[in-house]
Amino acid sequence: MYSELTPGECWYRRFLIPRKVKLNWTQTQLDSTMSSEEDFSLISEPTEETVDGVRALIKIEKDKWSQLQIEHSDLRASISEIQSLTFQFKERTKVLLQQVDQAWTRDQHRDQSESVCVQQLMLLQLEQEELRLEEERVLSELQNEEELYERLKEEAQVVSAAPERPLVFRGVTVPADAPIFLMDAQVHLPMEGGTALITFEEVEVAQRILSMHRHKVDLGGEFYMNVEARGVTITSPCTVEVQVQVCPHMVLVSGLPQMDSQTLQDKLHIHFSRSKNGGGEVDEVHLQEGGGTATISFVNDDVSKRLTDKQFHDVKLTEGVHRVRVSPFLSGDITHLQSRRDLCLRTVLLTGIPDIADPESLQDLIEIHFQRSSSGGGEVEGLLYCPEGKRRTALLCSKKRE
Repeated sequence: MYSELTPGECWYRRFLIPRKVKLNWTQTQLDSTMSSEEDFSLISEPTEETVDGVRALIKIEKDKWSQLQIEHSDLRASISEIQSLTFQFKERTKVLLQQVDQAWTRDQHRDQSESVCVQQLMLLQLEQEELRLEEERVLSELQNEEELYERLKEEAQVVSAAPERPLVFRGVTVPADAPIFLMDAQVHLPMEGGTALITFEEVEVAQRILSMHRHKVDLGGEFYMNVEARGVTITSPCTVEVQVQVCPHMVLVSGLPQMDSQTLQDKLHIHFSRSKNGGGEVDEVHLQEGGGTATISFVNDDVSKRLTDKQFHDVKLTEGVHRVRVSPFLSGDITHLQSRRDLCLRTVLLTGIPDIADPESLQDLIEIHFQRSSSGGGEVEGLLYCPEGKRRTALLCSKKRE
């Protein structure tokens, strides 16, 4: 009676640990050359630092994918075998019931035979229930394997379909702890009336102006005005953690040519809204600043996957057909943010400026004064003046990296 079969045969279990994509960014100290284009960067924990490292990661992910496909096939074979065993048990149960009916007519000890048959039937029912539970467990594990398979497949597609960027070696090696992701600062600093922001090319000049504190600005003839120099402090993030995921209804289009933005936007809208091109109803087309890339959002979620699976698309433009690359669009949420206050080393805030001349002339007089070495100044990189009774917003940007 199937005593050789064990309910635990022909299957195995794997514990799945979902993977979580997380970037941990840390910011290095603001560069000593912070100005109206002030420096700072967001730093994340390093993973791979070279192209070879990225290729190795892709190979590892593909190997995992292949292994999962093998395990996926094994699990399906196990389910098929268990279902076959269940069917055999049912058929043998039917045969046993027929034998029990025949035994009742032949056997003079009907009660004893009935008891034996009932026990055997109960054993078969218990074995059948165990097989049913085992089948449910295998199906649950198969579902988990399929979810992991789809997730790894999606990650492999994101890595392999990332937009290509030309790399040029400049002869400088990067330290092992160098950040992978860098972001330029854009700090909006409100200005009160009667103030001015002045940025010097040298840190020493700005610090000298701050140490002198009060300055007597010559206005021509016997006229002058007294202003005060103060340091500029800004709040900037130092640690950022972002959880990213593939957006199901958006794609990133790269490799776009330089042309009229409105025309390019219309051409992309027309091409990717046609079903014969693998597209669908377009919700919005947004060109990224700097050109070369654009994001396209669709009404239906299944459109983006079709486009990214094909990757390369030939878009008909004004001057012929141009090949672009469509990649998955990654969206993220900030899960952790830490900030700190830093002093701008090359920027000085001047206060107490009276409204005694037109703003342009007064700004020129201030710049001339602080460019003179006799006044303790030096070469001025930028100056922004806000007259009394008005409010302005100064934009402090990171200094462009060479």
